[in-house]
Amino acid sequence: MDFEFIVKIIPQLIAATKHTISLAILSLVISLTLAIIISSIIYYNVKIITPILKVYVSFFRGTPALCQLYLIYFGLGNMGIPFFAKMTGYTAVVIALSLNMSAYMAENLRGALSSVEKGQSEAGISIGMSSLQIFSLVVFPQAFRVAVPSLSNSFVDLVKGSSMAFTIGVAELMASANMAGIATYNFFEAFFVAAIIYWIITICINFLQKMLEKRLNRAY
Repeated sequence: MDFEFIVKIIPQLIAATKHTISLAILSLVISLTLAIIISSIIYYNVKIITPILKVYVSFFRGTPALCQLYLIYFGLGNMGIPFFAKMTGYTAVVIALSLNMSAYMAENLRGALSSVEKGQSEAGISIGMSSLQIFSLVVFPQAFRVAVPSLSNSFVDLVKGSSMAFTIGVAELMASANMAGIATYNFFEAFFVAAIIYWIITICINFLQKMLEKRLNRAY
């Protein structure tokens, strides 16, 4: 174990971590937004759209995230579509992670929505609330509280999933560790430091999850 090398590369890998975190946070915002839309449409069983979204969820849950990334970056990038032809690796990773994780989050939210008793909606109807008010003020807040642990796990998966970005040249944490290993042949030390940083990020996310759960459970 080359401790001198470890001390030397820690600042370099920490600097690269900002790209890992930005990828995860941006993908989380997009994927959660998509998941809320998808789960609500499936929950209310909207005709025509629901079967299409079920296929979407099945595809992105049933295929590897790396394969999806390659389809978006190399596949769509070579089809002559202006947006995808000019797309950067960073953008491709955000799109791939967002689409992939939105499918998992949508299933988690759908299950959470189903856990809310129908009587809650009926009570809302009885006092004259609209369907939108019932969903946004009654059903979704209760479902979200149930879904928090699984959504937090999804965020952890996004952080770890961002490591595949180095396969298309995005300079995030894994790419930085890989380049440091190639330059010095100290692969074990480089990936060991990267693993510790990923672990610390995960611990922080789990801590925030517990704080959020505690806050949401105060009324219960």
